[in-house]
Amino acid sequence: MPISVLIIGFAIFAQGTSELMLAGLLPELATDLGVTIPQAGLLISGFALGMLVGAPASAILTLRWSRKRAMIAFLSIFALTHVVSALTSSYAVLFAARFAGAFVYAGFWAVGGSTAMALVPPDRRGRAMSMVAGGLTVATVIGLPAGTWVGQHLGWRGAFWGVAGLTTAAMLAVLAKVPDLRHAITPRVRDEVRGLAAPRLWLSYAMTAVSTAALLGVFSYLGAMLVDTTGLDAAWVPAVLLTYGIGALLGIAVGGRAADRRPLGVLAVGFTGLLITSVALALTAAHPIPVVIAVFLLGLAGFGTNPALNSRVFGIAPSAPTLAVAGNTSTFNVGISVGPWLGGIALTAGLGYPAVAWIGACLAVLALLLLTVEARLTRAPASAVPRGDRHHRAAV
Repeated sequence: MPISVLIIGFAIFAQGTSELMLAGLLPELATDLGVTIPQAGLLISGFALGMLVGAPASAILTLRWSRKRAMIAFLSIFALTHVVSALTSSYAVLFAARFAGAFVYAGFWAVGGSTAMALVPPDRRGRAMSMVAGGLTVATVIGLPAGTWVGQHLGWRGAFWGVAGLTTAAMLAVLAKVPDLRHAITPRVRDEVRGLAAPRLWLSYAMTAVSTAALLGVFSYLGAMLVDTTGLDAAWVPAVLLTYGIGALLGIAVGGRAADRRPLGVLAVGFTGLLITSVALALTAAHPIPVVIAVFLLGLAGFGTNPALNSRVFGIAPSAPTLAVAGNTSTFNVGISVGPWLGGIALTAGLGYPAVAWIGACLAVLALLLLTVEARLTRAPASAVPRGDRHHRAAV
């Protein structure tokens, strides 16, 4: 992989740490700002909302810029929002800064992802996206506990200063090492929007949203389930969640290599694995050893599909390289929002934590059904497909 792809992944790590770290800092934030913990929790929801609308909007606003210029602008604004967050004592200002930071972070995902895929040959796009998306996985494994530790020892403002520093370092690395790619033809919003009309693209978006909802719905309540239903001591929860992170790292590495050769096969294995592990969690929630194994496999299966889901939209909608990736970023955040919401409905109804895993299993079944439709759409009689196009179809 070119060093520039690794730098883009590092930038995702820096920004992704901010996305995740507040989960461990809510009590400190609530006390310092004079709000309730649920109100402090809305700072996480505000970030997700910013990413949802920010991906397409920021991609359109910077469509005619060079990709390097856009990435530097996004990273600069993201760092600035974290300086403001570290200095403010106002909940409203902090919420606005979180939303603005997420808005440009989503834009970086769209532009950075399309840049990474433009820097490598078509048969390495999946691997490139595994490097980029791996930045968020590393943020899950390292950034989340590190940000929480910094916040607990130096105050929550220290965590924001740390992210601002990491983002500034990423911006300087982009400035120094990432080539200044420019579009061969000046892109127009109309042409990119027209490129989004491919039915298979929206089918892929649906698979992204549904599979992400299946994964995040279960993951969001894992910590509480481990204590409430499995009966583990709270001190063991970080160690169990670390096994999830290790599984995610392995999944994204293996999935990235396989996605370039057999993207539909990667999705089939990943969605099936998501189904099996969700059912296993539902059935064995009260037994520690099977639960720990299932948590590891959940990370492996859930993140193994990530490179394929990200890279294949580039081939499905080649005339919309920026907006196609931006749309995928938005659909990931739809899944991130919907999964925990569905799980919360089950818990509010008093169905218990195993019900959350059953919801994840049902969503995994839906993802497999969507994949079946996709396979039928791409399966055409050999005589009807020009020989030179067969390899292209297989690659997307």
